Amino acid sequence: MNKLLIVACGALLLAGCGGQKEYVKKGELSKTLEQEAVQKKVIESIGIGAADAKLENSTQRKATSRNAAIVAAQYEMLSMVKGVELEGGIRVEKAMETDSVLQTKIDAAIKGAEIVKTEWTNDDGCLVTLRLDKKRLQDMMGVKFK
Repeated sequence: MNKLLIVACGALLLAGCGGQKEYVKKGELSKTLEQEAVQKKVIESIGIGAADAKLENSTQRKATSRNAAIVAAQYEMLSMVKGVELEGGIRVEKAMETDSVLQTKIDAAIKGAEIVKTEWTNDDGCLVTLRLDKKRLQDMMGVKFK
């Protein structure tokens, strides 16, 4: 009975993680990266960071490529958030032009985005997937999305 419960729980955990796409296979980056960035409940972005080949060890190369990938994913996410339409018919980018507090809130939300996946390539490059809950973003911004 206990073994059956453990197997069932394990299957549920795996099913919950099944939505993550694999962009790196056998240490190589896929030639095509398909993503649905702005989804119903979340906004996802990916960033790719290259390793500095001059660094002495793999850990250093992986750390710097991961940091670069996070920054790239945050930049991509900011571009996507700016394109989201608000209830009043204007885009977030337009609202940011007149509200500096909104800009600060968006920056904080993006920096706090969840890192849902980190993948490394054979040459210690890195691909990071970030996710931002749209409801949380709306609440932080004090707005409603269309």
